[in-house]
Amino acid sequence: MNQFPECPVCAADSVYTDGSILLCPVCGHEWTEVEATTTADTTPRDSNGTELNDGDSVTVIKDLKVKGSSMVIKRGTRVKSIRLTDDPAEVDCKIDGSSIVLKTCFLKK
Repeated sequence: MNQFPECPVCAADSVYTDGSILLCPVCGHEWTEVEATTTADTTPRDSNGTELNDGDSVTVIKDLKVKGSSMVIKRGTRVKSIRLTDDPAEVDCKIDGSSIVLKTCFLKK
């Protein structure tokens, strides 16, 4: 029986160790046991790492083209009353009357 955890990338159970590093022979992923025991942070954070909450006001840090539209959201645009989504990397908001989902990596609080 294999005493090592399964691979976090491909879920293979044929993981082996090379010193302090765990290796997956199926996909080639390498990680440490510390990485395997930590859980993913599901807290939405802006580009500076500040935690975001429902109703926060944020600023866009980069010009963003809106897919399916000729609209461009300019850098420095202030977005009021964001709403968090199930995905911690995205927030829902309204800009110029349009409901838009923005990536948190392009926002700052």
